[in-house]
Amino acid sequence: MPQAVSDGGENLNGSDVGGSQALSHYGMDSTGYSVSFPPKKSLLKELSSTLKDMFFAGEDPLRQYKEQPSWFKRVWLSLQHVFLVLEWGRHYTLSMFKGDFVAGLTIASLCIPQDIGYSKLANLPPEIGLYSSFVPPLIYTLMGSSRDLAIGPVAVVSLLLGSQLQNEFDPKTHPLEYRRLAFTATFFAGITQAALGFFRLGFIIEYLSHAAIVGFMAGAAITIALQQLKGFLGIRKFTTNTDIVSVMKSIFKSAHHGWNWQTILIGASFLGFLLVTKYIGKKKKKLFWMSATAPLISVIISTFFVYITRADKHGVAVVKNIEKGINPPSASLIYFSGPFLLKGLKIGVVAGLIALTEAIAIGRTFAAMKDYQLDGNKEMVALGTMNVVASLTSCYITTGGFGRSAVNCAAGCRTAASNVVMSIVVLLTLLFITPLFKYTPNAILSSIIISAVLGLIDYKAAYIIWKVDKLDFLACLGAFLGVVFSSVEYGLLTAVAISIAKILLQATRPKTALLGNLPRTAIYKNIEQYQEVTTVPRVVIVQVDSAIYFTNSNYVKERILRWLEEEEERQRQQKFPQIECLIVALSAVADIDTSGIHALEELFRALEKRKIQLILADPGPTVIQKLHAAKFTELIGDDKISLTVGDAVKKFAPKAVDSV
Repeated sequence: MPQAVSDGGENLNGSDVGGSQALSHYGMDSTGYSVSFPPKKSLLKELSSTLKDMFFAGEDPLRQYKEQPSWFKRVWLSLQHVFLVLEWGRHYTLSMFKGDFVAGLTIASLCIPQDIGYSKLANLPPEIGLYSSFVPPLIYTLMGSSRDLAIGPVAVVSLLLGSQLQNEFDPKTHPLEYRRLAFTATFFAGITQAALGFFRLGFIIEYLSHAAIVGFMAGAAITIALQQLKGFLGIRKFTTNTDIVSVMKSIFKSAHHGWNWQTILIGASFLGFLLVTKYIGKKKKKLFWMSATAPLISVIISTFFVYITRADKHGVAVVKNIEKGINPPSASLIYFSGPFLLKGLKIGVVAGLIALTEAIAIGRTFAAMKDYQLDGNKEMVALGTMNVVASLTSCYITTGGFGRSAVNCAAGCRTAASNVVMSIVVLLTLLFITPLFKYTPNAILSSIIISAVLGLIDYKAAYIIWKVDKLDFLACLGAFLGVVFSSVEYGLLTAVAISIAKILLQATRPKTALLGNLPRTAIYKNIEQYQEVTTVPRVVIVQVDSAIYFTNSNYVKERILRWLEEEEERQRQQKFPQIECLIVALSAVADIDTSGIHALEELFRALEKRKIQLILADPGPTVIQKLHAAKFTELIGDDKISLTVGDAVKKFAPKAVDSV
């Protein structure tokens, strides 16, 4: 028989482990211990404790400042709190720089062609994609807490931004207005992210569950890949819709006259090359540089090929001119008033939350791999500040991308300074190299994006979600189908709606369980989990596994009564004596409100009519305080509250104990 752990913190003999000295006595047992009250707190202290738990995970946010002897050190500590580079920069060494330098060069070779492609995905000029990998990474290096996050435009946010913005302006007929709205959305995305971090409201993004993110990312990956078929096949006229039905219709309608075989040849050849190098990089970690440099190599070779063959004269679409120079200021272009202010705000909030969710998830992944702490709220402030500055310097929404962050980590980055190296390379590209992209075929950019987004389809994670939790899989599937068959925003809305529905279902229908005794012990466990347990004659023991609030109090009461009726019927068939006692185990009940107490009162009166005693076992500190304040303890009797389930059975059903 596997070793069992007793409920309520009792050991194998049924005694309490680590019990505190009782301040009041409820249900004194044979060991001399009883249910205790925690020290009574004033209203101010209770409110302060609640807020501290909610926003600071129980930590005193001012503790480190109180410990400093002088105001200068407090100011310096405040600056370190905001600009984390002041903290890790003091310990920066030459060996760290070597790792960051190599990593920065590597991710630069990956990000330059990706940035040009992602900006096209957002329907923005290609230079804006490069701008977005120059200024924002510098800001993040000053403030970010992740050592591995590589900053720049990402596919999902680019698609979301492009699909939202083109609902307001046509990027071809109104390019300036389209760009202004993009900068406005970027500004409000940054404000949203920074506000969430400043006010420590990061728990809001937790409403996007892991399962929903997996489905959303997979759906977005397929949608992005389908969108790239325009450049991959050389199609001139293409739908602006992102759903799979519209895209496939557009592709097949242009099959006879709109496809360009030279474009397809270029795209297919280099897509195969990119996928092979990515496969090699995954199989042999030391060869990660092959997959990292493959996009830039593809751009160089394909550009040279188009130039010498003049394939652009035979229907192969090319990037054409990319504007030289560094980021021009764009503060004057942001809509701070007028009808497009609210539209920019709406788009920015949605895109900002998606960008934030992706960055935090990726940052936590690499932090866990390298065993260091990632401060979520500082990350939000850093990302938000970065995007606010980005909106003022002709950039669009940037965040940490999984592909480039994985390459950054594999290349041996030591700190966020690898972003500075990447930024400098992008700066040099903007100043000197952009004219060389004139003959870069759009097909190669489409191939690069397709190969990049395929990694977002995590079918292994989806399979695990299916095996573990079917409701989670429903959220995953709903997000996936919403993105693929409707749009990115509806897929996101579906994911959030299903996640919230799951929370509501769990809150309104908490788990309850019938407990039985493990033979020759004082341990009581779930009869469905442990086949060895036996139910106790004359006694029904029910455990509630959730806080009891107004949302579930009536259900909990009815479920307990149903357990009682079922057990009465079963014991009657076995010709056991009549049920005398109902024990409700409260060890897993962290809190209770007035509706919950009212439900217990109704349960008590219903049992009283049937001449069955109600016993509460192992209530927590919050629960016992509230039961006492509501005088429920007086209603059922102080002696009807026991330290453990075992004590309750011994005290109120001694004959049953002897027969077990």
